Amino acid sequence: MKRASPFLALWGWPIALGVLSATGLGTALVSDTWGDWWSWVGLGVPVAVIAWFSWPRTPTTATAAPADTDARIAGTTGAPR
Repeated sequence: MKRASPFLALWGWPIALGVLSATGLGTALVSDTWGDWWSWVGLGVPVAVIAWFSWPRTPTTATAAPADTDARIAGTTGAPR
C-alpha cells in the first residue's frame, strides 16, 4: 500500500478549501442562476469548516477529573482518609 506524501498530508485540506473559495468567488462574480448556488456552496463550506474547528470544546467528564482523584481512591498518596 502506498503512503500519502507528507506534502499532501499537511496541505491537502487547506489547498482544497482554497480552491473551493476561489471557484466560489469567481462564480459569484461572473455567473447567474446555477452560479449563485455554487458561490453559496463555495464560500459557505470553508466558513463552516473554520467555524467548526474554531468552536471551543468542552472537556469530557472522563478527562475533567483531577489527576489526584484516582490516587486518593487507590490510597497511594499517603494522605489520611
